[in-house]
Amino acid sequence: MTRPDEETAADGETTGPDGTATTATTAVVTGAGSGIGRAVALELAAAGRPVTLAGRRAAPLEETARLIARTPGAGAATVVPTDVTDPEAVTALFASVRESGRRLGLLFNNAGAFGPAVPLEDLTPEDWRAVVDVNLTGAFLCAQAAFRLMRGQRPQGGRIINNGSVSAHAPRPGSIAYTATKHAVTGLTKSLSLDGRPYGIACGQIDIGNAATEMTERMQAGVPQADGTVRPEPVMDSADVARTVRHMADLPLEANVQFATVVATTMPYIGRG
Repeated sequence: MTRPDEETAADGETTGPDGTATTATTAVVTGAGSGIGRAVALELAAAGRPVTLAGRRAAPLEETARLIARTPGAGAATVVPTDVTDPEAVTALFASVRESGRRLGLLFNNAGAFGPAVPLEDLTPEDWRAVVDVNLTGAFLCAQAAFRLMRGQRPQGGRIINNGSVSAHAPRPGSIAYTATKHAVTGLTKSLSLDGRPYGIACGQIDIGNAATEMTERMQAGVPQADGTVRPEPVMDSADVARTVRHMADLPLEANVQFATVVATTMPYIGRG
């Protein structure tokens, strides 16, 4: 079955490094070595879409690629170790996509860090900057590089999906750096959506609450609540989040899920406080 982004590409051509025309597309997934990033990469690849796996550590990315290779009918997986806080590394990541001859159809801007769970007064400037560098600056650098590539393609266009968080709407205790960056990601999403209009670049955001990943293992043991208590929280399967991202990605570029919120149904989010 032809995907919506392939139908769009069929209206024109993308020129590969050897000067030949191609309409093949790829998806770039950052933070693809674990958690939501791995789940989304597996879901996209299972649908036959080639994926470029980015993240700081090569070994987890290679494991994601092995899982994809064992999936019948999966798209090809390319591993590109990338520190999203490093402008040169990000440039090299998207240069590898351009040089592959494939059209960039999707960036899932997923790499993120929570930072230390400490009282606000104990958060060091170094820890603050580390979270900002990954969650905000890294997301910007990847979005900017993807934007440039999508704008230069013929035909122009593509899709960027930013991984936000329910913390973009309601903070947890002791999460000021993470919460501030996720609010900022919402602004990034809105600006990208506006600036991308002339070039057929759609941008949306998925805000996730309590997906079962390495980052949320502590949820089931008990985490601080707004009323001062410590209680366990329910989690949901990260595969359900991945299916939502795939739905957003598979829309034609004339349609966009601007914001989607996917949460564990009984988590203390609605009415938090």
